[in-house]
Amino acid sequence: MKKYKVIVVGATGAVGREMIRTLENRNFPIQVLKLLASSRSAGSKIKFKNNELTVEELNKNFFKGFDIAIFSAGGDTSKKFAPYAAEAGCYCIDNSSAWRMEKDIPLVVPEVNPEVLQKGRYIIANPNCSTIQMVVALKPIHDLAKIKRVVVSTYQAVSGAGQKGILDLKEQLTAIENGETVHVNNFQYQIANNLIPHIDVFMDDGYTKEEVKMIKETNKILNDFDLKITATTVRVPVYRGHAESINIETKDPLSAKEAKSVLSKAAGVIVQDDLSKNEYPMPISSEGKYETFVGRIREDKTVKNGLNIWVVSDNLLKGAASNAVQIAETLVFKGIV
Repeated sequence: MKKYKVIVVGATGAVGREMIRTLENRNFPIQVLKLLASSRSAGSKIKFKNNELTVEELNKNFFKGFDIAIFSAGGDTSKKFAPYAAEAGCYCIDNSSAWRMEKDIPLVVPEVNPEVLQKGRYIIANPNCSTIQMVVALKPIHDLAKIKRVVVSTYQAVSGAGQKGILDLKEQLTAIENGETVHVNNFQYQIANNLIPHIDVFMDDGYTKEEVKMIKETNKILNDFDLKITATTVRVPVYRGHAESINIETKDPLSAKEAKSVLSKAAGVIVQDDLSKNEYPMPISSEGKYETFVGRIREDKTVKNGLNIWVVSDNLLKGAASNAVQIAETLVFKGIV
C-alpha cells in the first residue's frame, strides 16, 4: 500500500490533537507525519504510534514534497498558508471557516458529497461542526423525499470553543462547588449551570454568524439553494458532543418508519431509537465515536409531510477531526492524491 507524507497544522490545539489521534486510530497510511503550530507551541512533544514527535513552527516552505496538510489553526492562518500548500501541490484540508463559502472550494462531508473532490482542487474546506452532523442525517431523507424546509436548534458543547471553553466550564463548576466567585473568561456569560443562545457574533438581521454558517453551508453541501433553513444555536454546559433538534418538511410523504429505515442504512449514521428501552442519542454516548447518531424519529402532525429528529455527534471527531481525516481517506480512495 502506498504511504503518504502528511502535515497537521495547529497540532497542539484540541482539534489538532484529535486529528493526530484519528490518523493513528484509523490507521491512515502515513510515511512521514510533520506537526506544525505557532512559535508559542513549537518544541512541544506529541505521541504518534510508538514515536514522540516534536512540534515545529509553521513555515511556508514546509509543504513542498508533502501530499496532504490538515489545518486546524484558525482562519487567518489558513488564509495565509493554505495557498502555499496548494502551490506546492499539497492538498490542504482546512477546518476553519476561511474557505467554506468560496465558490470554487469544495466543502465536503464524505458521506454526503464526495463527488466534489477532484484532482487539482488543492484547497478543501471542512464544514462547521454543527453543519456536518446535520447534513449526514438530512442527506438520506433529502434523497428519498426532497426536503423543503428545516428548522434546527442546536445544543453545542463548550469544546466547540476550544480548550478555553473547556477550561471555562471546569473552573466555573469548581468555583460554584467551593462557594467561590465565578469568573467569565471565554463566553459572554457564565456557562456553568446555564445556557447561552449566542454562538459567534450577531449579524444585522439578529442571527448569529454560527447560525448563518449552518444555513449557507447546508445549501452548498446538498447543492440545493432552494432548501429553506432557519437555525438557533445554543451553547450548553456539556464538555463534548453537539446535539440538534431538527424539524423537517418534505415535498413527498415520508413516515417515521420509512425515515428510520432509510437512516439506518445510511453511511455514517447509527439509529438509536427504541423508546421501550429509553434508547436515544446523547452527547455522553457519542463521545469518542466517528458516527452521527439519530433518534426520536417521529412525525410532526402540525404540518403536511413533517418529521422531527434528534441528532448527536462528537463535535471534536465527526464535527472536525474525523471528517477531515475521512476527506483525506477519500482523496486516497479516489486516486486523487
